[in-house]
Amino acid sequence: MQDNTPTTGHHAARDFDFLMGSWHIRNTRLVHRLQGCNDWEVFDATGSARPLPGGIGNYDDFIPATWKPGFVGMALRVFSPEAQRWSIYWLDNTTGGVDAATGLLHPPVVGGFRDGVGIFEGQENFEGRPVRVRFEWSQMHTGTPRWQQAFSDDGGATWEVNWVMEFARPV
Repeated sequence: MQDNTPTTGHHAARDFDFLMGSWHIRNTRLVHRLQGCNDWEVFDATGSARPLPGGIGNYDDFIPATWKPGFVGMALRVFSPEAQRWSIYWLDNTTGGVDAATGLLHPPVVGGFRDGVGIFEGQENFEGRPVRVRFEWSQMHTGTPRWQQAFSDDGGATWEVNWVMEFARPV
């Protein structure tokens, strides 16, 4: 596993300041994951990011205009000053982000920013099998940040990018 410990020191708690506010989000999503699929769907969404009290993190909403009508998602990002790392949880109105068997939140992806890129990794169950999941943030300081998600079913030896979000401020 890659060392995702950020190098930004005490300023790391502000790593996601670039994301605060409203966004138009262009999504490109692989139709079938980990199946050798090359078919992508493209759809728009809106989102808005806000800080949590006391500088402990932030959250954003994700509302697709036409993809899965009624779907609402949310990323919850919590910063650990002691570990200097972020934990990112995904919640939505389909599962709540909760494991039905345990009642606990699904495990987060964990990591931070280094050399202008944010890498966050974790373990997830996908279609009944364990996979590694990686979130990658880039282009944060361009005004048009980019997020992508990738899965690995071979312990991180290879990765399949399955979702890309390109952010732009609403006009």
